Amino acid sequence: IPALATERRLAQRLREHLEEDQLLDGRYQLQQVPGGRVALPVLEEKLSQLCLPLEIPCELVRIQQDPVPSRASRRRAPAQKLRDELRRLLGGSWSEELEQDVPHAWQRHGDLVLLSEDSFKAAPWESLGSALWETVASALGAQRVARRGRVLPDGMRTPSVTLLLGQDGWVEHVDNGIRYTFDVTKCMFSPGNITEKLRVASLPCSGEVLVDLYAGIGYFTLPFLVHAGAAFVHACEWNVHAVEALRRALALNGVQDRCRIHHGDSRQLELRDMADRVNLGLIPSSEEGWPVACRVLKKDTGGVLHIHHNVETPPAPPLVLPAEWGSPEAQHPMEDTGKETVGARIRPEWQRWAEATATRIQGLLVELHGRLWHTTVLHIEAVKSYAPHVHHLVLDLECRPALP
Repeated sequence: IPALATERRLAQRLREHLEEDQLLDGRYQLQQVPGGRVALPVLEEKLSQLCLPLEIPCELVRIQQDPVPSRASRRRAPAQKLRDELRRLLGGSWSEELEQDVPHAWQRHGDLVLLSEDSFKAAPWESLGSALWETVASALGAQRVARRGRVLPDGMRTPSVTLLLGQDGWVEHVDNGIRYTFDVTKCMFSPGNITEKLRVASLPCSGEVLVDLYAGIGYFTLPFLVHAGAAFVHACEWNVHAVEALRRALALNGVQDRCRIHHGDSRQLELRDMADRVNLGLIPSSEEGWPVACRVLKKDTGGVLHIHHNVETPPAPPLVLPAEWGSPEAQHPMEDTGKETVGARIRPEWQRWAEATATRIQGLLVELHGRLWHTTVLHIEAVKSYAPHVHHLVLDLECRPALP
């Protein structure tokens, strides 16, 4: 796939597609190859099952060079060290059951490691007390240890996290030069949105007033302020813990004077006729925020809505590969067409959803203002695969009042 900045998001989408179908070779990572392209590693024994998405410009090639180990592969060293230390700690009590109970992956936030909810649940671990968590921290090069539980069904996606070693759950996470801070026991951090955070950071927002209807800890509020040049952001959030995290992060990044936090239900937001751009970053659907978004757009000039939604996408038909592509000598250079059109890279289901949404938003604006408005689909972005055959999409929708 071409190694342009805009194409890296497509490479990430292709990675998720291959992972969903269990075709990706997890031992190696995406890497640059000659010809201005990047390559994803596919399991050779599963080439017959390969189904390349038609909307992504890619092809199957063989690369004669040493692959770069993946992050997961590099993690195996500390994971092995952790198992060795625990085996030494337990001595003769070590068993296959305990081996399966030791985590192979975790999240790291500064000096805190966050373990998965299914790790260290076997009864023998309890007898070790604090020695277990001190061993885990030492083996993984951390000072604090926490473990995830199930996300609470409270409408705020509050995490159920237990702090196992340490007294404070506040951590700092740096993404794209932006400092986020949050309490892991109170707020979630979603690394899967990184491609969208990078995209909004590159949008031309200089001088604009923006409303972020579901700000959270500042996933998109901060990129709009720090990198995209927004003049001012109104950030709406009803979770008190996320509000505190956002307030701290605004100060950490020195942009607190260009943001006002509205704590409460965004559906009750009283702002009107003041926004050039509105971000609706809520999944599985941001539909309840559409009327508010229409109200806050400038009534004389309109603006752009960034509408998040989960869209069901049936599997694409299999792609029949030429027999010679299996040959080690075969090399197939890709033609870089330079096309940036939306329609060439999206699936029909995504286009239908975007057009239906544009029609709905147009109707809301006409009803609100009593005159004709035009809505135009500017872009459809696939953020990630949310579930099998369900994609988290973002629609950039331009909304303008008709000229008198």
